[in-house]
Amino acid sequence: MAGGGSGSTLPAGRKATLAAFLQELRATRRATWGNPFGYLFIAPALILYLIFNVWPIIRGFLMAFTDYRFLYPETRWAFNGLANFQEMVNDKDFWFSLGISIRYSLMVIPTVIVLSLFLAVIISRVRHLTAFYRWVVYLPTILPIAVTFLMWKEFYDPRFGFINANLKLLGIHPLPKWLGSTKTALPCIAAADVWRSIGFPTLLFLIGIYNINRELYEAAAIDGANAWQQFWQITIPLLRPTFMLVLVLNSAILGATEQVMIMTGGGPQKATLTIGLYLYNIAFTYGDLRLGYAAAISLVLGLISAGFSAFWFKVLREE
Repeated sequence: MAGGGSGSTLPAGRKATLAAFLQELRATRRATWGNPFGYLFIAPALILYLIFNVWPIIRGFLMAFTDYRFLYPETRWAFNGLANFQEMVNDKDFWFSLGISIRYSLMVIPTVIVLSLFLAVIISRVRHLTAFYRWVVYLPTILPIAVTFLMWKEFYDPRFGFINANLKLLGIHPLPKWLGSTKTALPCIAAADVWRSIGFPTLLFLIGIYNINRELYEAAAIDGANAWQQFWQITIPLLRPTFMLVLVLNSAILGATEQVMIMTGGGPQKATLTIGLYLYNIAFTYGDLRLGYAAAISLVLGLISAGFSAFWFKVLREE
C-alpha cells in the first residue's frame, strides 16, 4: 500500500479544481476551434484550395524575383533581385499596354455601374414577371467567356456580321470595320464586356434596393420629394456598400486578357494590347518564354488592382 507513488497523490479538493480547469479549457478550445472532427470533412476542399489557389500565388510571387525562362532550364529559379522591376520601368510596351488597360477599364466600369443601376431600378418597380427579367439580365453572366466573345466577334464581322448587315439594309456606306480600326476596336470589345458583365452588378443593386425601407420613400413623398430627389437622396446613399462591392469586384478588369485575345489578339496595330495580354505574350508567346518577367508584371498589376480596391474602401466606407 505504501509503495504506490503516494507522493504524487493530490488532495481531493485539488483534483476537483484541476478537473474543473481542464473541463473549462476543453470547452473554451471547442468554442474557439469547433469540433475537431469537422476539420476532417473540410480537409479535402482545403487541400485543393491550397494546391490550386494559394500555392500558385506564392510560386508566382517568388518567380517575380527570378530570371525564369522556360526554354532555358539553367535560368529556372535563378534569383535576380529587382532586375525585372527595373526593366519594367524602361519597358515602353509595358507602359503602353498599361495605358490601354486603363482606358479599357474607364470604358467598362462606369458603363457597367450606370447601366446595372438603371436596370435594377427599373426591375424593382416592375410588379409582374420580375423573376423572368432577373433571369434575362443575368443570362450573359453564365455563358462561357469564349462563347460570349466569339459571338460578338461574329456580330462585328465587316462582311457578314449582324450589325453591318443591318447597316447595309439602311444604305449606309462604307461599312465600318469595327474590330479592324484602331479607333473602334477597343470600344467594341468594351461594349461586349459590358454586356457580359452587367448581370451580377444588377442583381447586387437590386438586392440593395429591396433592402431599403419603403417607409423612407413614403416619408420623403409626404415631404414633397419627387422621384428623382428620392433616388438621389435615399437610394444612392443607402447603396454605398453595394457601390463599393461592385467597384472592388470589377477592379480585376484592369488585367483583361481573354476578351482581347479572342476578338483581336491585341490588334490592329496594338490598339487593343492590354497589360494582361502583354504579360501573357511574354510568358507564352514571345521569344524564350520569360515567365519570371511576366510574373513580375502580374505582381505589379495585382498591387495596382489592390490599390484601387483600397481607394474605393476609403472613399465609400460608411461612417
